[in-house]
Amino acid sequence: MNRRIFLRGLGGACVAAPFLSSITDRTVKAQPATPPRRLIVMYTHYGCITTRFFPKKSHGALTAADLESTTLKHLTPYVDKLLLPRGIRAMNEWTPRMERGQGNDRHLQVNGSYFTCHPVTPNSNDPFSFDQATKYNAKPTGPSLDHVIARQLSPDGEPLFMRVGNNRDGAFSAISYSAPETLYSGLGAPAEILAKLTGLFTDPLPSPDTYQAIRGKSIIDLVRDDLDTLARFDMSQADKNKLEAWKAILDETVKTVASAQCNTSLATALGATQENAALAGTTTSVDDVLTRRISDSLDGADLFSNLAVLAAACNASPVIVLKYPGNFNFRGLGLTMESASLSYRVGSASMQGTCVPGVIDMLLKIDDYYARKFAHLVEQLNRIDEGDGTLLDNSAAVWFQDASDGCARNLNNLPIVQVGSAGGYFKTGWAVNVDDGSPDLTTGNSEITCADGAPSEVDATTQSTGTDPSLANAPINKYYCSLMNALGVRAGTDGFPAPGGSEPVTHFGMYDRTEDFIGGGINPPTIHDPGEFAALKASS
Repeated sequence: MNRRIFLRGLGGACVAAPFLSSITDRTVKAQPATPPRRLIVMYTHYGCITTRFFPKKSHGALTAADLESTTLKHLTPYVDKLLLPRGIRAMNEWTPRMERGQGNDRHLQVNGSYFTCHPVTPNSNDPFSFDQATKYNAKPTGPSLDHVIARQLSPDGEPLFMRVGNNRDGAFSAISYSAPETLYSGLGAPAEILAKLTGLFTDPLPSPDTYQAIRGKSIIDLVRDDLDTLARFDMSQADKNKLEAWKAILDETVKTVASAQCNTSLATALGATQENAALAGTTTSVDDVLTRRISDSLDGADLFSNLAVLAAACNASPVIVLKYPGNFNFRGLGLTMESASLSYRVGSASMQGTCVPGVIDMLLKIDDYYARKFAHLVEQLNRIDEGDGTLLDNSAAVWFQDASDGCARNLNNLPIVQVGSAGGYFKTGWAVNVDDGSPDLTTGNSEITCADGAPSEVDATTQSTGTDPSLANAPINKYYCSLMNALGVRAGTDGFPAPGGSEPVTHFGMYDRTEDFIGGGINPPTIHDPGEFAALKASS
């Protein structure tokens, strides 16, 4: 039986019964619930026009005026809940001469290593090879962040991974791996996602003790007084071990269950209905499934975001991923060329050629679309009251992009946008340059070619549209450690995430320098700069 459903009925009492007088006499004195913390990820491909994306201020308190002239202008209503971690590098960058990272493929290895910080296998030392195994089918040698978190905190041990638009990912653009070389497809059909969530609805409410758990309290918290009383008894070491084992079982079985807002009324308010799911799941050859209108206020992509909000309200998983498709043609935006070809400025996968007329404006249109989709997600999360704040306040909603500039495919100076403090863990209302603290970090060179529709020549192999590789190189591994610690993931004595651990997370992945990826795992596993980014914490 599904553990979540079991705990919602008589099971809530049964699990605790061996030690609890309170289950019998109803004298549990439950303290106000602390809402759970969630990570909600939006992931998009091919980077952005960085010169328009970043505010000029790279370190310091942000105002609405800082955002008004940027791609992030749609987030001005939430500037006080915004965190821009600046100066971060993702791992395993592809370069034509292999100065940094492996030589497999400029898309495959970046995506495969992005959330794993592991190299891909089989390795290639030929950056221009078309070998099927190394260019199209190599997979990372470790699990991705979403699974590492879910393994500790999710009731079923899995993240809620949603393929926005229901596109199938091969290894070429996949980002989620449940184990080494094991691609995780997740869910892509809105109706399938909705069916998974409606099984969590809490109408009618169950017994008083379980009701408190539904409000956001763990079973352990509900019976804390009883367990503490038992722990003070004069008992044998064997009995003490049994008590600790029982507490571990309770904690592992269910951290927290769905909130009382997880019901059909919320689903309907979010447009997460069977009818809308059916509409979003049907498309013709000329339709753009992401921009297809479902209602006046909802398009296909927004429905996926609203399903993510419903999942967060239901506490379906502590980590929810909205993965947008690669190689997508945004017909709904009036574009006739797919996104990867546009990112190279030349209208094809070729790395050299003449600028497509008006290509910068086309790319800005895609950037603006993604920014509006992220702002919609943030708005819906902020609408739901939870505890002393909102669902957004208790979450970290993060927009990741697979590269910085899409032509250079550089991974330093990465555009990362976080909204929400994850229950007060993170500093908000700030841009924080975690690399060197300077307030004027470069915004990159995205408009060095093709400006104003000029038919200039592009050579992506020079990476001239990117950022000087000597700048903005703080390892993304540390940001992942920050996110895991915010959610309550624990580590073993070595600092790596480990179920049953009791230490903060200080290490993640195989490498935290992109140069170490050269050769595909021939260098000893090394984390040169362990720990999280202390500058991102609210207390710093």
